Amino acid sequence: MWAMRLSDKLRATPAGTLLRLAGQARTPGKLSSPICSLMGSEGVFLLMNLRRANSFLLLIFFFAAMGPTASAQATAANAPAAKNAPQAAILPQTFGGWQLQGALQTSSDPATADPTNPAVLKEYGFTDFAGGSYTQEDGRKLTVRAARFADASGAYGAFTFYKQPEMLNEKIGDQASSLNNRVLFYRGSVLVDAVFDKLSAMSAAELRELASDVPLPQGSARNLPALPTLLPKQDYIRNTAKYVMGPTTLDKLGSPLPADLVDFNAGAEVVLGTYRGSGGEGTLVLISYPTPQIAGDHLKKIESAHSAAPASGTSPVVEVGTFGQKRTGPIVAVAAGLLSESEAKSLLGRVNYNADVTWNENTFFDKKNNVANLLWNVVLLCGALMGITLVAGFAFGGAKLALKRLLPEEEQTEEEFISLNLDEAVAKAQAGMGVSTQSRKPV
Repeated sequence: MWAMRLSDKLRATPAGTLLRLAGQARTPGKLSSPICSLMGSEGVFLLMNLRRANSFLLLIFFFAAMGPTASAQATAANAPAAKNAPQAAILPQTFGGWQLQGALQTSSDPATADPTNPAVLKEYGFTDFAGGSYTQEDGRKLTVRAARFADASGAYGAFTFYKQPEMLNEKIGDQASSLNNRVLFYRGSVLVDAVFDKLSAMSAAELRELASDVPLPQGSARNLPALPTLLPKQDYIRNTAKYVMGPTTLDKLGSPLPADLVDFNAGAEVVLGTYRGSGGEGTLVLISYPTPQIAGDHLKKIESAHSAAPASGTSPVVEVGTFGQKRTGPIVAVAAGLLSESEAKSLLGRVNYNADVTWNENTFFDKKNNVANLLWNVVLLCGALMGITLVAGFAFGGAKLALKRLLPEEEQTEEEFISLNLDEAVAKAQAGMGVSTQSRKPV
């Protein structure tokens, strides 16, 4: 069968002792400004300290220069250890009432997983394999074979390679299919092939528990390929999608395009799907390249290979019925088989690449940096302050009127507000100085 390569990268972190030593180094004392002060005993002592400090700084610079080399040597020394770091076991000892009998068979050779297709597993990124037999208390037996791959794309590709159109889809792991007593599913970067000697009503639930025990990859290794999602749904034959990552797999699947035209060395990935036509079945091949320019160059090669005189060094395409091709973005689409010209054209027309553009630069047009939003907030604040002032004024005036009506007249005073009475003070001062407050007429 198959499996995954999960390498743990150990990074050697250089010790920060040099930085601590540099921080602990004392700064020499300030020298007196007159030059002749260095000639005294105190000056000689300071000169000796300065020389020691310079020597210490030279040592720090030397070790700092040697630091990267030492760090690189430490990284190189730890590289084999990181490469040989143990990985989590693929299969558990027990799950769902099943008990492992004996020891698990483990291997990193793809021929152990699948003697017929070891090259296919290697193209999908096979890393290791585990297999064993499990038993229940009632005597039922279960054979489990699991393969781990470098990432989830490899496990998904191997799942599509082994899945057959007559299989039924199941809800186990990420995707699953079953046929009689055999259940094939993948979870993360692990593909599991389980064969029961006798099925029960709880067999699916037991395999779901097994799927939950499968170790998952970290980070982007869990991402599935987006290319299979571009296959049109109309007239698609169930369970015929095949995700391909290498030339050996493509040749085994009987693609209408040879591997040298696809050119996996250019970073290509392929998905094939079978579709119904009026005259029979046809194959849709989607090839994804890193850039639209690379896709355009390979489309020209495919068109040349399909013509009467293919370019030198390229294999001709498999001539089976209709053949059509197009490019959409970095994807080349080819429809071939027992399809009419209109059916092939319609099938290719339903393949469209839509790029997701993400603007990751700050436009500074948020609530904080928007001037219009700031001015509007100022208007709202002024309105709020005016409203508070009006409400407070009406409340104060209303309270005074209420007190006038509620309190008896004898308890009310003439002076209801605090005042400084400045006019009275000025009049009294003028009267004391004998100055008439009446205005005089000019003589």
